[in-house]
Amino acid sequence: MNSQPQLPARAKVRVDLGERSYDIAFYWDEAEALARDVAPWCPEGAFIVSNPTIWQLYGARLEAALSAAGVRTVVELIGDGERFKTLETAAQLYDRLIAERFTRRACIVAFGGGVVGDLAGFVAATFLRGVNFIQIPTTVVAMVDSAVGGKTGVDHPRGKNLIGAFWQPRLVAVDLAWFRTLDRHNLHGGFAEVIKYGMIADAEFFAWLEKHIGEALALEPDPLRHVVRRSCEIKAQVVGADEREAGLRAILNYGHTFAHAIESAAAYRERQFHGQAVAIGMVAAAETALRLGMFSREEAERQRALIERAGLPTQIPEGLTAGELLDRMRSDKKVIGGRLRFVLPEAIGRVTIRDDVPEDMVIDVLSALGAQQ
Repeated sequence: MNSQPQLPARAKVRVDLGERSYDIAFYWDEAEALARDVAPWCPEGAFIVSNPTIWQLYGARLEAALSAAGVRTVVELIGDGERFKTLETAAQLYDRLIAERFTRRACIVAFGGGVVGDLAGFVAATFLRGVNFIQIPTTVVAMVDSAVGGKTGVDHPRGKNLIGAFWQPRLVAVDLAWFRTLDRHNLHGGFAEVIKYGMIADAEFFAWLEKHIGEALALEPDPLRHVVRRSCEIKAQVVGADEREAGLRAILNYGHTFAHAIESAAAYRERQFHGQAVAIGMVAAAETALRLGMFSREEAERQRALIERAGLPTQIPEGLTAGELLDRMRSDKKVIGGRLRFVLPEAIGRVTIRDDVPEDMVIDVLSALGAQQ
């Protein structure tokens, strides 16, 4: 990666939520500028939540940049992986915040991927009934999805994110240069969420991905910048219209009802990251829509082909049964009145929410994608 993308002076996307509005700011290998933007929100210092992998790569530079910007730092590292997104880990963070005598002027900074952001945000929402929160995402999934929108939470053995709160960050600071050190599994997994945005809201973006996804995955700067910025724009538009998922925001769960069941049934196995499960979930959603007669085979195949070109799976991992996955779906927080709710495609760029999918159809779809009977 030899060139630097031509970012306009401090490129930003605004998440418009009235008094809770904030910016998504973009950087390119600019820890010092990022730290200066974070500093005003941290009058008492920054309580940084990260994990050992991220901290070893970037921690020293971020800490030095924040120090140069006049910000005192306290760092707490948590375990790496979904299995650490628990109330027990949250308690560890509360203990450290109290021991360091942070008050309501505290600022909690999430420095890592989706697990770190969800957990740190949940602690920010609940410590002393809410303190400032900053997202500094370092993975694709976090940059284009989980760091934006204010959803925070921890997992329960019965399902993902069953315990949580809406708590908007004060700033989302995205340094695109950090893509250079992502492992391939993590990089490819993040592109499931990118494909999702094309499917739910932007057919032109989906078509652009069909032509350019290889360049973005090769970390060519300008295609990569377009992928992240357009994804953030779509997420910001949806969140701005429906902050607390009363209606429109539910479309962001495209593929996720299936995906969360796969993740929890697989006990959040290390190599089955969220993005890989979302990819399978989108294929399952398209197959369900096909069976309901609301989606075309041609467009379903376009989605499958793009997912495969992104290096993502389209089959359910071995060892999972259709019955177990359905049972996990019944525990999903999106279930209302005992009825499963699915976001299903009508066309590329347009989805709808259905709660009338027969359970035997769900079983058939899961079985067709490799789940055991």
